[in-house]
Amino acid sequence: MIYDGDCGFCRRWIDRWHDITADRIEYAPYQEAAPRFPGIAKEDFQSSVILVEPDGKITKAAEAVFRSLAMVPSRTWPLWLYTRVPGTKPAAEWAYRLVASHRGFFSGISRVLWGEDVRRASYFLSGSFFIRSLGLIYAIAFVSLGTQILGLVGSGGIVPAHDYLNMIQDRSGIERFWLLPTLAWLNSSDGFLQFLCWAGAAFSIFILLGVLPAFFLFLSWAFYLSLLGIGGPFLSFQWDILLLETGFLSIFLAPLNARVQLMSRGTSLGVIRFLLKLLLFKLLFLSGLVKLASHDAAWGGLTALRYHYETQPLTPWTAWYVHQMPAWFQTASCFLMFGVELVVPFFIFFPRRIRHLSARILIGFQLLIILTGNYTFFNLLTIALCMLLFDDSARPGKISQKLEKWNTLPSRKVLAWPRVITGTIAILVLLAALGVADFLRPFFIYNRYGLFAIMTTQRPEIVLEGSNDKKEWLPYEFKWKPGDLNRRPAFVAPHQPRLDWQMWFAALGNYRQNDWFIGLCRRLLEGSPDVLRLLEKDPFPDQPPRYIRAVVYRYHFTDPDERKRTGAWWRRELKGPYCPVLSLE
Repeated sequence: MIYDGDCGFCRRWIDRWHDITADRIEYAPYQEAAPRFPGIAKEDFQSSVILVEPDGKITKAAEAVFRSLAMVPSRTWPLWLYTRVPGTKPAAEWAYRLVASHRGFFSGISRVLWGEDVRRASYFLSGSFFIRSLGLIYAIAFVSLGTQILGLVGSGGIVPAHDYLNMIQDRSGIERFWLLPTLAWLNSSDGFLQFLCWAGAAFSIFILLGVLPAFFLFLSWAFYLSLLGIGGPFLSFQWDILLLETGFLSIFLAPLNARVQLMSRGTSLGVIRFLLKLLLFKLLFLSGLVKLASHDAAWGGLTALRYHYETQPLTPWTAWYVHQMPAWFQTASCFLMFGVELVVPFFIFFPRRIRHLSARILIGFQLLIILTGNYTFFNLLTIALCMLLFDDSARPGKISQKLEKWNTLPSRKVLAWPRVITGTIAILVLLAALGVADFLRPFFIYNRYGLFAIMTTQRPEIVLEGSNDKKEWLPYEFKWKPGDLNRRPAFVAPHQPRLDWQMWFAALGNYRQNDWFIGLCRRLLEGSPDVLRLLEKDPFPDQPPRYIRAVVYRYHFTDPDERKRTGAWWRRELKGPYCPVLSLE
């Protein structure tokens, strides 16, 4: 391949071509190679690249480009299109002449999009960082659930797992193992439920350490899938299925070595990394699209953020301050949010510089959400996906040198998943996306997302109260959801108090729509220690009450004057009963 050595644009792109074709092609500037080919005019050398093949065949311009690519077994398709598809050849040659005659302009474009180095990007550091970050997120998820599992679905919990499994078993036959893939079919005892959580947390540590990453990613995914299957309403959140979808793809991103260093090379990052980028795009873009598609007046009128900070499920104290910002600020913030969710995601498929910029914007957006909300590990997982958008050129030089010196082991061969497996995974994900693979639905390898399609403009809160005489009622205090008006809203993420979350959803409907709520009341009347551990305060420490009632209040943030005067973060007014007075009798 002969090119113009005086053209900086040519030199940069020849570097990329050499990176693709490796040693299959020899590259030389015409200033050195011209004497070897006296039959080729200098004007031809200056106007286009020229490919000289071993049999003496000489081609130039777009055809030379495609024929050189065809030297790589996986890149023969461009030449096939060029030679077989009508119209492709003249279009390709026209495009080549356009670029060749305006090299200065396109050189500037390439600098904007790629920078000075247009060679193929490597993702060794970001891939390794992502896998270890996923190990940390799995650890958070398992530990958080492990501290609550018995109160939620244990034998003395709100919705016992063994009751649910018995119901499924009565209604279905052998297909239940596919329709509800969970290891709890083997054992649904309290001990086994705790084992699923704490063993999953242990697997996460191995992922963090880089020990058998693919194996432990598979086990973590299988154990979390098992817990989601029996978690009922308490594991029905979008970040739970996002963790499963991300975790499944990451199994095939990880190398198969027993011990992998941070800077390991050769990992299978191609099609799987693209699927993870596609997952990130889907997550962000659909979050914006569902808001517009809902035709909700608050989103359409850009007023949604005037309510959001006050009405979101678990508010931290920072939300109180942001809620006090003027209306123009909330409107501008809403407009920018739509830009981030609907426009920026397209840039993740752009060349290096634009892709890096989009990643920084998306990460900044997630950090703002973390600063004003309690959305468990959701934002951390989204940030981890964003890190895959950075290639190794983005890492700081000093850090890069230290990491390479510490971790690089050139003699160690990294074992990647075979292409036939990663290709099969891509086909399965595509089939699931097209809706023609419903049999895969129980495994959550492809999901649809979209949070807050309808903005809640009011904040109803359920207050549970107990009594022994139906005259004096004492409130149960939850650990994180609003109750006491003077208690400062707190940060709890990345831990998710799942009962507190479900109480927010329950308040938006009625008790008939939330079967688990009656189960909660029953356990409080029984004095279940596992359920009481989910609460901050039990007003009946000696023995459970005879009666339980639930009333609904409408909560509002106080304004600065009221808070200064009273010290209260909230004010409220009574709306009425949520359900009838209940007793075990």
